[in-house]
Amino acid sequence: MILAQSQILQCYNNFEVNEMKPITKKILQDTIRIRPTQSFKGTYGKIALIGGNQNFGGAIIMSSLGAVYAGVGLTTTITDSSNQSSLHNWVPEAMYLDYHDEPAVKALIANMDVINIGSGLGTDEKSLSLLKTVFASVSPTQILVVDGSAIDLIASNNLSLPKTKLIFTPHQMEWQKLSGVKIKDQNENTNLAAYNNLFKQQGSIVVVKSHRTQVLTPTGSFVNTVGTPAQATGGMGDTLAGIIGGFVAQFENTENAVLAAVYTHSAIADELAKKQYVVLPHQISEALPQFMKKNEA
Repeated sequence: MILAQSQILQCYNNFEVNEMKPITKKILQDTIRIRPTQSFKGTYGKIALIGGNQNFGGAIIMSSLGAVYAGVGLTTTITDSSNQSSLHNWVPEAMYLDYHDEPAVKALIANMDVINIGSGLGTDEKSLSLLKTVFASVSPTQILVVDGSAIDLIASNNLSLPKTKLIFTPHQMEWQKLSGVKIKDQNENTNLAAYNNLFKQQGSIVVVKSHRTQVLTPTGSFVNTVGTPAQATGGMGDTLAGIIGGFVAQFENTENAVLAAVYTHSAIADELAKKQYVVLPHQISEALPQFMKKNEA
């Protein structure tokens, strides 16, 4: 699946580059809807978040916080048993399943609208087995958000991708592994060339995280217009993956939901950074309900 650098450059030379479109506040008005009076938990989707080994439990907890505070109807966190107490302490709204029980994991996945895998998952044999279980279990009608370690596993094992709606959320090193575009050569044009060759035909969405995150979709290339250096801290990407999962679970237009999640994540950080030297990921999640209320339409 990964392209050689020479292939990337050839792809770039073979098509006309589209101008990147800015992601602005308007995307919130196009996405975040006032909730109808006759609502229940099922109205806002069901998400399963899979990750968090014994060493990286915080990652899946932060991702779960992002999903829950974004307003998804039902959240289940599938993680190592060592994380159960911390999960319930941080996110009592999230249900829990031990990720070592793969038959139960497989059964649960069948009932989800969105599956989010990779935050703190790790890259050992257990992690690979879980990823393969998810790939074998998802259906074309579900949305699969692939983050962190799951991206590394796909690249290092050259895994075939499942036939489902895929959203990848790599940082620049993970994008290098996934696409073959070296970090020093990554720019809006080479990223788009790789996306068009590898992911566009299947209709996938790729969020290449950086100081100005680029979102690549079947309809074009978008660049985030907000964000702050105060976000440069561990767990920021895990939180974004959770917010993306929460948005796509409840808002009908998947592409708009991803763009709105990317904008929201950074816009909240910008506001917090006015009074803070560093913005902590969980603070962004905690600010989500108020931010979304102010921007519903």
